[in-house]
Amino acid sequence: MYNHNLNFSNLSPDRLQLLCGEFNKHLKQIEKALKIKVSQNGTEFDLSGKKADVGIAVSALLDLKEKLDLNSIITPDLVHLSLHTAKFSDDDEAKGFTNIKTPRVNITARGKNQKEYIENIQKSDLTFGVGPSGTGKTFLAVACAVDDLLKEKIRKIVLVRPAVEAGERLGFLPGDLSSKIDPYLRPLYDALHDMLGAERVNRLAERDIIEIAPLAYMRGRTLREAFIIMDEGQNTTIEQMKMFLTRLGFGSKAVVNGDLSQIDLPKNITSGLRNSIEVLKDVDSIKFTHFGAKDVIRHSLVQEIVQAYDNFE
Repeated sequence: MYNHNLNFSNLSPDRLQLLCGEFNKHLKQIEKALKIKVSQNGTEFDLSGKKADVGIAVSALLDLKEKLDLNSIITPDLVHLSLHTAKFSDDDEAKGFTNIKTPRVNITARGKNQKEYIENIQKSDLTFGVGPSGTGKTFLAVACAVDDLLKEKIRKIVLVRPAVEAGERLGFLPGDLSSKIDPYLRPLYDALHDMLGAERVNRLAERDIIEIAPLAYMRGRTLREAFIIMDEGQNTTIEQMKMFLTRLGFGSKAVVNGDLSQIDLPKNITSGLRNSIEVLKDVDSIKFTHFGAKDVIRHSLVQEIVQAYDNFE
């Protein structure tokens, strides 16, 4: 059993309560996540448990205090993110992260897999991000696309997503082509709005600098000087994936994301993403980043759910 003492003597009682949460819910969240004991007495915090876990808790509490000093509102989500960051803070492979600056937010990789993923996107013309939801695949790909657009490395961003999900098909959805495909691209749009703002995104879309390209309508095209992002790549067929990958023109870059545990294709159809991982694994210029449950940065329960399914399978 390892013990460590922290003293936040410069925090007022009110700010201590903000740090600890109502009825110490933030401290309890840390205890549950790391299976340690956290006791508070005034400005003093006593932590006990395995040395590595206590070290993570100390780093997380120091990070939360810094955020509190910057007048951030401490929420359970912020506690979860601080814990996630702290788990990698002493990892030599995770040091030296490059921030991606966008007009509205700055993005920093959390953990070595996100770091590797960003580096792969920046250095390679074709990158695959494979893993469960909540690992930042889509958000980081959009961040890299926005960064390249603002630096004028590309002329447009193209968003692609197979319109087959949970048994739904485009023909059964109301509206024109744009309104049919929009719900499937919502995660990509949400990320763009976070980084550029809704008004600027709409202006860029009107000028065709941000383009919606339904997969079925890409045949015969060659995309030049574009940053192309395919989300939910696990729901492509082998033929669709091959067609998409051969659309790349000069000056273009593509990112293919997907989760092989969430394939919505009929049982007798092989996922194009699964097939491409096998077919292209020995092509040196194509990069793959594989994410796992530990990389999930959504609600902490999501990480436990993903891990439980992985263990079951």
